[in-house]
Amino acid sequence: MLDTAPIRTDWTREEAEAIYNQPFMDLLFEAHSVHRSHYDPNQVQMSKLLSIKTGGCAEDCAYCSQSARNGATLSAAKLIEVEKVLSEARRAKEAGATRYCMGAAWRSPKDRDMPALEAMIHGVKELGMETCMTLGMLDDNQVFRLRDAGLDYYNHNIDTSERYYKEIITTRTFADRIETLNRVRESGMKVCAGGIVGMGEQQLDRIDMLLALATLEEHPDSVPVNMLIPIENTPLANVDKLDPIEFVRTIALARILMPKSHVRLSAGRTEMSDELQAMCFFAGANSIFVGDTLLTADNPEEDKDMGLFGRLGITAMEAGCDGSH
Repeated sequence: MLDTAPIRTDWTREEAEAIYNQPFMDLLFEAHSVHRSHYDPNQVQMSKLLSIKTGGCAEDCAYCSQSARNGATLSAAKLIEVEKVLSEARRAKEAGATRYCMGAAWRSPKDRDMPALEAMIHGVKELGMETCMTLGMLDDNQVFRLRDAGLDYYNHNIDTSERYYKEIITTRTFADRIETLNRVRESGMKVCAGGIVGMGEQQLDRIDMLLALATLEEHPDSVPVNMLIPIENTPLANVDKLDPIEFVRTIALARILMPKSHVRLSAGRTEMSDELQAMCFFAGANSIFVGDTLLTADNPEEDKDMGLFGRLGITAMEAGCDGSH
């Protein structure tokens, strides 16, 4: 049954808390009902993420191995060559990915980097894949250049709640993140924005993070929900693991608050059981990253993902299909 209710952007914290904290089975039922009313529940969109510029980032994100400030030891590398990116994109397409995401460890790109980025976008588009980039903060000129090159999605995660943000990052503000998201949306590109859970935050921070996205003028088209992968030598290396049930609650809340967004089960899947991932798909996750790495972190290999999909009766969305009714 299709859901004809209007998409809300006026959710209150009280409503979001009540949804999140209802009995778990009721929450799963509500989330799956919302998901089924908008999407085919047996289809999942597959994306591939490539680090096109690794390490040496000027930001101090406490979770990140690529920061030059937080104690991580990953060395800096230059922006990789365009043809290398396109070669990897061809491999990703052959493995079933329909969206190709390119990430650079920058505070923001420099103008000298723009021609190469534009060439990457053109090349991936010619392969028949959707394009996504995450490059840090953007000014108006950079936004328009990326849009005019054909970029479909721009990823800029808000990471956590506004309250907890300063505990994770001090080199930019939560408002900076929102400003970039608004620039991207106003340009006509699609917004990809989510966050990371399991960073020592409180339950209310997880709720407020999703609430910040769900009360934007328009919901993000894609909402990645990442489970922290603790990286040695970073400030969050020894943080306590998040209760898996809390993670499923977060996925379910994202689905209910943003019913037409793709909710992406992102980083941390290597530590998740098949049963936990299945529960996340039931709760409304309908996108994953494929391939054995996510930027610099491990990710399940494609054979394992396809094996799980086969057991669950899930199929991959085809290029140009978003799985919606």
